[in-house]
Amino acid sequence: MRPTALAISLFALCLHSTSFAADSSPDNNSNAAMQAEISALKQRLAALEDSIQRSAQAAPAPTVVVSLPTPVAPVSSSKPMFNMDGSNTTFSYKGYVKVDALASRFSAGEVASSSAARDFYVPSATPVGNGESSQVLDAHAKQTRIAFASKTALDNGKSINTQVEMDFMVALDGNERATNGYEPELRHAFIQYDKYLIGQTWSNFMDVNALPDSLDFIGPTEGTVFVRQPQFRYSQGAWAVSVENPETTLSTAATTTTGVTSTVSGDGRLPDLTARYTHSMGQQGHLSAALLLRELRNDNNGINSDHSTGAGVSVSGRYNLDAANNLRGAVTYGQGIGRYVGVNLVNDAALDGNGQLHNIDVTAGFLAYQHQWRPDLRSSVGLSYFNADIPTEIVGTGLTKTSQSALVNVIYNIAPALEVGAELLHGQRELASGLDGSLDRLQLSAKYRF
Repeated sequence: MRPTALAISLFALCLHSTSFAADSSPDNNSNAAMQAEISALKQRLAALEDSIQRSAQAAPAPTVVVSLPTPVAPVSSSKPMFNMDGSNTTFSYKGYVKVDALASRFSAGEVASSSAARDFYVPSATPVGNGESSQVLDAHAKQTRIAFASKTALDNGKSINTQVEMDFMVALDGNERATNGYEPELRHAFIQYDKYLIGQTWSNFMDVNALPDSLDFIGPTEGTVFVRQPQFRYSQGAWAVSVENPETTLSTAATTTTGVTSTVSGDGRLPDLTARYTHSMGQQGHLSAALLLRELRNDNNGINSDHSTGAGVSVSGRYNLDAANNLRGAVTYGQGIGRYVGVNLVNDAALDGNGQLHNIDVTAGFLAYQHQWRPDLRSSVGLSYFNADIPTEIVGTGLTKTSQSALVNVIYNIAPALEVGAELLHGQRELASGLDGSLDRLQLSAKYRF
């Protein structure tokens, strides 16, 4: 019963009492009848109230319904997406936190704590000669990175994509004294529409998908093309062509057998041109070939100025032997392409006393094998090699002639996004003079992807 029933009964009782009070017959029988009727009404009222209370206790509590906005896109822990103000632009982010500990032994001298060679393998910084060996332990989280991306859907069915990515692998404003604070470094910043890309990202001359699975920042450093730079790229099917930022690096003679003066001319007038063809083999991997054509230039206020043409070719790929084993590798050769190979292990050209450029020939390559022991455990082993034809008659014998390295690692996934690993790396560098040196390093890493 509802509360209104109680109100109606009370109203009827009042009417009955009022009518009876208006009756002009004051005899005893009437009074007795009145008292009996009032008593009966009170009993009915008490029974009604009791019924209402039992009904209220048995009825379920009222339900409050709150309408919440529906997400515009599914949220993923690895690549969250959201939009602003109901627009047709979605945003996402991804990255990882990586912590490294590196125990290094340099055979022929010390490396400054501010050098990048203390954070990852940089062949050009490996000391050579007869210096006393040094051992150091470093720990850092500089490789931690984060990337932000956007995607705007257009009325023509296409989209505009952007990406900005940073890490902390520079040490210009950082040190290990107290806070270990390091400034962000721009890795990628580009806009992509349909088949066009403009901005900074990996050079089209580089095959990122062929790189080995290493704990080191690069891994086979001396044997691979490794460049990020501004460019304009057009892709069509298996083909991609680009015009990229030109920069000429030069070496001049030094007064010692271990020293070389390096300069960046900054005189480029024409962009570097690249073309790449990638043949996909589906589940088995890919094979890719790339060409590079560039102008090297040095303008000395119009006096003793010179320019030359540099060119290179690189063949790379990955081949999956089966579900648990794969091979990755690359071979690169060129004249005047030193800036592109081995993190500028040698420069593009040598500059003689008359201001003339002499291109430096380089040959480099690497091969790596990966084995998946079980779903949460994998290992890689790799070899890397670099050789340069140094014009010693112009710049002396202080430039790197050869460099090689080997690495082996084991990586264990504690969880799908969390992994720990250990890696051993041995690297050697030799100058044109014959002086050499080596690096032995044990690296322990922990990485969480988000």
